[in-house]
Amino acid sequence: METSTTYPRVAMLIHGEWQHAGRETIEVVNPADESVIGHVPVATAADLDAALSAAERGFAVWRATAPADRAAVMLKAAALLRERVETLAPRITMELGKTLDEARYEVLRAADILTWDAGEAMRAYGRIIPSRPGWRHMVLRQPIGVVAAFTPWNAPIGSPARKVSAALAAGCAMVIKPAEETPASACALAECLMDAGLPPGVLNIVFGRPAEISRHLISSPIVRLVTFTGSVAIGKQLTQLAGQHMKATLMELGGHAAVIVCGDADPKAVARLAVTAKFRMGGQVCVSPTRFLVQKNIYGAFVDAFAGGASALRVGPGLEQGSQMGSLVNGRRLKAMQDLVGNAVSCGARVAAGGKRVGDRGFFFQPTVLADVPPNADALTQEPFGPLALVMPFDDLADALRTANQLDVGLAGYAFTNSLANTDRIANELESGLLSINHFGAAAPEMPFGGVKDSGFGREGGAESLDAYTITKMVSVRASVE
Repeated sequence: METSTTYPRVAMLIHGEWQHAGRETIEVVNPADESVIGHVPVATAADLDAALSAAERGFAVWRATAPADRAAVMLKAAALLRERVETLAPRITMELGKTLDEARYEVLRAADILTWDAGEAMRAYGRIIPSRPGWRHMVLRQPIGVVAAFTPWNAPIGSPARKVSAALAAGCAMVIKPAEETPASACALAECLMDAGLPPGVLNIVFGRPAEISRHLISSPIVRLVTFTGSVAIGKQLTQLAGQHMKATLMELGGHAAVIVCGDADPKAVARLAVTAKFRMGGQVCVSPTRFLVQKNIYGAFVDAFAGGASALRVGPGLEQGSQMGSLVNGRRLKAMQDLVGNAVSCGARVAAGGKRVGDRGFFFQPTVLADVPPNADALTQEPFGPLALVMPFDDLADALRTANQLDVGLAGYAFTNSLANTDRIANELESGLLSINHFGAAAPEMPFGGVKDSGFGREGGAESLDAYTITKMVSVRASVE
């Protein structure tokens, strides 16, 4: 099927109308060739107030909409995403740099998220509590209200879909600020929802200076929930700001995923899986496997197979046929990779594969495997968020678990073993919100997604999908006044 490579004009969405004229703008850069492909309008304080007012009005309409009717809109939007995948995927590739196949997958995953939450809209059950004759005690789940959402560049349609989908299913309205680096993807999601019949004001999109927008939205009495996906540092700032205004929060923050490869696993088979998982989207994924802890008896075989697979990957523009790993999103990520590799090597790490920039135009970096990484290397405490894998040997499982758990973050974790005893111990002792054993899958719509420790709190997806977006109200009724 033919794909479209036209990048659309980006605008803000306020009460069902696209707004862009006469505003300051920010450039959108194609990371594959560093060309300017578009501009993002910068919201003024008046724009933000208009979006908040629109959301307040939209909430009054949407909360009164029957769950079945909400679900119908969401299901139609999901169908439109699937129909438009060949138009939307190239936009993601142009603004983010990932390959077309990865972009297609993200669009289809966003459709699956909408489909799942449409079902959850019909399952937001309350309950009746047994009581004495003449009394009725009920628990109701009601939408929390207007939501302020902030999403990152690395999942430009998937991350907004998680938040928008759950909010709509619960009956909430939203003002969302997607990343300025990747704006067209979130706008495409909104277009599908509006074409599916979403009333004006239920979903509003703003762009601009993140600090100014977050302060304005979070301090507004209209907003009742703040949800953010991004770095630990920014998440803590937004949580503190929300706390000052007594706003509920849902935080999905950074990780630094450990992978425990036990000595009873097949090192070559695990390495093959690791190449695909680690270098997906150039490692720019919060659940990306990064710290590979490999038992000593298979360590050498694993490093050789992993490095060989990484070196064989074809790096190139995401729109180019045959590319297996695209570019990083910007020059800052490129420099971060260079700095982390340089520091690790200076500390004694061995470059088993990669380690250098690719070419001199575009933000490309080789798939990199560092072996024998010493504990003082910066990359072991700073989330690389790029195509950098760190491999270290361990003696026994207790040592591996101790190393895996020593960081303050705990989003995803992985393990490979053929021992039920090892499986049970890892499941109980590895500190992470997500754990995959003998595979690298971590995020399906029907499963709860979120971290522990500094990786945040609350869950997106699964039966827990609507929890943050609803309040629990107890209603006690006496049949008559005596």
